Amino acid sequence: MKRKICEILLGILIILIILISYFKITNSNKKTDDLTKLKIAEVTHSAFYAPLYAAKELGYFKDNGIDIELILTSGADKVAAAVLSNDVEIGFAGPESAIYVYNGGEEDYLVTFAGLTKRDGQFIVSREKITNFTLNDLKGKEILAGRTGGMPILNFQNALKNENVDSKSININTSIEFAALSGTFVAGVGDFVNLFEPNATNLVKQGYGYIVGNIGAYSGEVPYTAFYARKSFLNNNEDTLKKFTKALNQGLTYVRNNSPETIAQTILPQFPDISLTDLTTIVDNYKTYDSWLDNPYITEESYKNLEDIMLSDNLIDDYVPYNELIKNLYNE
Repeated sequence: MKRKICEILLGILIILIILISYFKITNSNKKTDDLTKLKIAEVTHSAFYAPLYAAKELGYFKDNGIDIELILTSGADKVAAAVLSNDVEIGFAGPESAIYVYNGGEEDYLVTFAGLTKRDGQFIVSREKITNFTLNDLKGKEILAGRTGGMPILNFQNALKNENVDSKSININTSIEFAALSGTFVAGVGDFVNLFEPNATNLVKQGYGYIVGNIGAYSGEVPYTAFYARKSFLNNNEDTLKKFTKALNQGLTYVRNNSPETIAQTILPQFPDISLTDLTTIVDNYKTYDSWLDNPYITEESYKNLEDIMLSDNLIDDYVPYNELIKNLYNE
């Protein structure tokens, strides 16, 4: 009799567990279904973008009713193409790509609505160890510097200009695709290479080179990486993008107010192949060089700095209208 009662109670318990699990899954799915889904083409996956990943890992986007999907899309030109073709809703790259699209006559052009980084995040990796490195050490050498016209090469050339180093005295190799820079350097091409983290630290750990400098320290402030969408999408979804920008600002506030180790612990799931120690070092480097904006607002002055660089390199013929291509959605 006791055995039968136990079996009945056990059966009831199993049914209760199944029902509870079912309702939990249903409620979870319902919460996810209630979120607005946004696909983002990111130009590279780097701890340089720690505020974005912190906002994702800490649930700031979901708290604001948004579910984001990050899609690695190497090259700012490819990011712009993904947005224009409606493969993604948001592009995350240098705003120079939006300028090229606008000057190309695209009617539904790209409008930048939020910024993240305010200076170049590349590190110069040397094949040989150099003490007290300066950009003059590049003279007569070959450096792999990324695609012509992109933010990395623009800021590198501006850094040379700021340090009064003649770019013609250096063999600047712009024939290598952005995603292939590390592999090409490892294969023996070039004396130097410009790399974002974690690629720079990975090369050092593997014994292929030494980090000797940071381009952002030489080049100065510009809206280096930012978020843009097609003009029509922004106009029709401004409230959603305002919520996105609010979550992004929370991420920027978080990295400003926390230690490199705390930040590294938060974003570690985004970098499963990096140790916490290495990631902490990388984040510390970016904090040291003041890489991130205080908030997502892109000032007209910083945007003009970008245009000055592009004009100097003959990539545009005249200034493009700030009010046309920038629509800040950040509200203090």
